[in-house]
Amino acid sequence: MKIPETGRAREEIFEALGRYRKNDMDWQSGRAFGYIFDPGQEILSFAKEVYNLFLSENALDFSVYPSLLQIENDLVSMMRKHLQGGQKVVGNFTSGGTESILLAVKAARDYFRKKRPEITAPEMVVPTTAHAAFHKAAHYFGIKAVTVSVDTKTFKADPDRMAAHITENTIFMAGSAPSYTQGVIDPIAALARIAQKHGIWFHTDACMGGFLLPYFKRLGRDVPGFDFSLEGVSSISVDLHKYAYAPKGASMILYRNPELRACQMFAFTRWLGYTMINPTVQSTKSGGPMAAAWAVLNYVGDKQYLAFAEKQLFAVEAIKKAIASIPELYLLAEPDMTLLSFGSDSVNVFHIIDEMNLKGWYIQPSLSFDGVPANIHLTVTLSNAAHTDRFAADLKQGVADAKKLPSGELLPHVRQIMEKQGEAILDDPASLFALAGIQGGRMPERMAPVNEVLDALPPLWREKILLQVTNAFFHPEN
Repeated sequence: MKIPETGRAREEIFEALGRYRKNDMDWQSGRAFGYIFDPGQEILSFAKEVYNLFLSENALDFSVYPSLLQIENDLVSMMRKHLQGGQKVVGNFTSGGTESILLAVKAARDYFRKKRPEITAPEMVVPTTAHAAFHKAAHYFGIKAVTVSVDTKTFKADPDRMAAHITENTIFMAGSAPSYTQGVIDPIAALARIAQKHGIWFHTDACMGGFLLPYFKRLGRDVPGFDFSLEGVSSISVDLHKYAYAPKGASMILYRNPELRACQMFAFTRWLGYTMINPTVQSTKSGGPMAAAWAVLNYVGDKQYLAFAEKQLFAVEAIKKAIASIPELYLLAEPDMTLLSFGSDSVNVFHIIDEMNLKGWYIQPSLSFDGVPANIHLTVTLSNAAHTDRFAADLKQGVADAKKLPSGELLPHVRQIMEKQGEAILDDPASLFALAGIQGGRMPERMAPVNEVLDALPPLWREKILLQVTNAFFHPEN
């Protein structure tokens, strides 16, 4: 495709985009248990209106757009109160949880470069349930990520195990509130005390729960401490485009004081252009997401967010009941919030996922790792609350249908290739994935064979193959 010689008609453009979208997930159906946080048409329409109002404003230079500076400071003020922070707590608006986590890790690295310059090979200690963004940050910023297995019954980080992995090079620790897959809250208070004792940075990853958990606490749920009320917490990430239902991408990174936050920033004048000062990773960034987040928080208000939390809590309980009613299924852990995982010892979970997705749902697979078998993940949101009965019925039928399907048919062939080629298979994954049905840049309707292949491979092999396959997908046809 090339830029057209003359402009195309509006109708033609919208028709083409409609064709492109025809196979996209129907995120407004209430059947998506991942990626999408739909507040309903009224809030969404309002958010889009505000988003468009600030679409062209550029937060690159706050002196040019003082409106965006005011909006950002307002958001920080709201979130620091929400997370029990004092007047010294500062922060910034970011594009999402990954950027917020990247900034926290970068700030910790630069802080210890100043305070402990003798540390030349910095390390971070994180549980195996920590979000992949921490490993991305370690990769980007030259930090060794030390991962620690979690308790296999609760899936929570083990403070003693975490402490045992601290060395003279450790600068950073993190815990989740809650972890993404199992939806459990790590013992943040104990972890933060350990970090404080050793003089290292502690970050609470509350991207998923930072906004919602205070409402769950008000509804009577036992929510352990995770925020700035704990003295040892240095920074917190909290997403607004999740359970605050702001348009993507909208997240916040908050720091206990300005000295810590200063280490996330970047300034540069040694070139022949404008003076560059970036509080966050991005330079140019649309004011649209920031203004829309501010508007949604003000439009929805505290009382309605509390009502949203109650609806979501009821939905989780209904889904847990549905899972418990099917003998072949079990919960991996008792969730503390609206995220949960379940598995099966007798039915191929990848077939269950296919059956549910073919019925119009969207649910995610989690591959086996660190002794935990492959399982099914759900992120329960407001839009799912009205569909729990239908989900329960389809899940029961999906499990029954999945039991009839063959499993492991490709695995002997995969193991034969692995034995014959060894790691050389990583240089030419096309034949391996052709076996699983990935050809010509198209995914098969049923993903169970693909996931079975991935699940059979060592994790590092999975990653290298997925990188090559993804690299092939992002390639124009003409």
